[in-house]
Amino acid sequence: MTSEITNALQGEKLRQLLRYVSANSPYYQKVFRETGIDIASIQSPEDLKRLPFTTKDDLAGFNDDFLCVPKNRITDFVTTSGTLSDPVAFYLTDADVERLAENESESFRCSGGSEEDIYQLMTTIDRRFMAGLAYWMGARKMGAGMIRVGPGAPYLQWESIQRFSPTVIIAIPSFIPRLIDYAVANGIDYKASNIKSIICIGEPIRNPDFSLNELGKRITSDWDVKLYSTYASTEMGAAFTECIEGKGGHLNPGLLILEVVDEEGNVVSEGELGEVVVTTLGVEGMPLLRYKTGDLCHVYYSPCACGRRSTRLGPVVGRKQQMIKFKGTTIFPPALFDILDMVKEIELYQVVVSKNEFGNDEITILLPLQLQTAVFKEMLYSLFKSRLRVTPSLEFITAEELTFRIYKQEKRKPEKLVYI
Repeated sequence: MTSEITNALQGEKLRQLLRYVSANSPYYQKVFRETGIDIASIQSPEDLKRLPFTTKDDLAGFNDDFLCVPKNRITDFVTTSGTLSDPVAFYLTDADVERLAENESESFRCSGGSEEDIYQLMTTIDRRFMAGLAYWMGARKMGAGMIRVGPGAPYLQWESIQRFSPTVIIAIPSFIPRLIDYAVANGIDYKASNIKSIICIGEPIRNPDFSLNELGKRITSDWDVKLYSTYASTEMGAAFTECIEGKGGHLNPGLLILEVVDEEGNVVSEGELGEVVVTTLGVEGMPLLRYKTGDLCHVYYSPCACGRRSTRLGPVVGRKQQMIKFKGTTIFPPALFDILDMVKEIELYQVVVSKNEFGNDEITILLPLQLQTAVFKEMLYSLFKSRLRVTPSLEFITAEELTFRIYKQEKRKPEKLVYI
């Protein structure tokens, strides 16, 4: 699709969206009224800069005011994961659920999938989790098979792999080393399975230069599979998924208008880092205008080697709210994860960020008790010092307690990072 066709498509959908929220969204009616914005003056994505941003605080503080339909028209009730704050409600109509299916079907095809594939879902499809439903709907729309195993349970994962011969895994990537370790410990020839690729969600498996990070290298050094990175959120109801080239997640321009902006709100140039801002197209229940995700990514506007011309996003470098100022150094959690993932002996860890009596950030790494040796601690301190120039505190607890802290029953994702 050429840029001219894309702009025309997005311009028409944007105008429809503005008319729709002006007629149906209490929140945006208030914004237009208070700012005096004439929506007729916004004709193209380039005109969006005339509108104010929508923030996470707006969404949390006026949650139901974003709803554009009566609740008796809602098909699916979901919430955000609540990583940094209380979960926010999102309401999907039947058309919104179909939009999810369209997005995921295209995402699967982008990552080399087809109706010949069988997907094994290693994330939850319940607990008000939008993504699990989206994956199932996308596979169904594409005509592929889906095995809904859910998170954890290595025995059941391998029993399903051996029984049904899936070709693609959908999983949080940090679970894969545990899956491999279980196979080795139980005499399972995992390399003889039909798995050819893994769609990685929730965690980055690449560095900003698109090379595999330590977790990605750890997986592929043990298992000859292709890794595909994805970036998505409940708020956008869509995903940026890598193609075979592995050079960033592709935008679906029919579902989102993307802006990547600097601190002043200006769109950044090719390859630069900025905050991801999305405007959702074709959403009935809770459409969003210029929603600031808080996620920081590098953006690429140039055509991809795969032939697609859509804008691409690099891996999430960090979240603005998760920026840590530690001993004069700015750190984002993925940098800490990358170092910990380098060490083969570390199977479990949790990063705890707290404030000291002076209001400064402190970082403590929780690790299994069996690693508490002078040699191991010195090695890890040296690794942090060489990579980040600073060394966090280390605390060792039992593997059982650490597992309980990370894999909480009420949480949909492992808690590798906590703030106290």
